[in-house]
Amino acid sequence: MRDSDDAGSIIARIWRGRTAIERADEYEAYHYEAGIRPLIGTALGVQTFREDREHDTEFVTISYWESVDAMRAFAGDDPTAIRHLDRDPEFLLELPTAVQILRLRTSHGVTGYPPR
Repeated sequence: MRDSDDAGSIIARIWRGRTAIERADEYEAYHYEAGIRPLIGTALGVQTFREDREHDTEFVTISYWESVDAMRAFAGDDPTAIRHLDRDPEFLLELPTAVQILRLRTSHGVTGYPPR
C-alpha cells in the first residue's frame, strides 16, 4: 500500500489465525493480554472476532489506524509483516505469513461492541 493512498482514510490491519477448538478459550485470553492490550491506546481501535467451527476456531483481529505511517510506528517498516506473539507457535495450527491492509471507505450504524 502506498502512503499517498491513505490520505483521509482509516486504515484497517486484519490478522487471522486458527487454533484447535480445545485450546480456543486459552488462546483467546492469551491473545487479548499479549496481542490486544498493546494495541489499546496505540491504534485508533481494535476488534477481535471468533468463529468456533467443528474442529478449529478462527480468530480475526482488526486494528484501525490513522495512516500507514502510524501503523509502521507500531508494526515496523513492513506493516504487512506478522508480529507473532511469543506463544503463537504453541497455539496456532499454522503461523500466518501476512496481514491484510484495507482502507475503510464507509461505515454506517453500530459497527462495534460497547468499549471495554
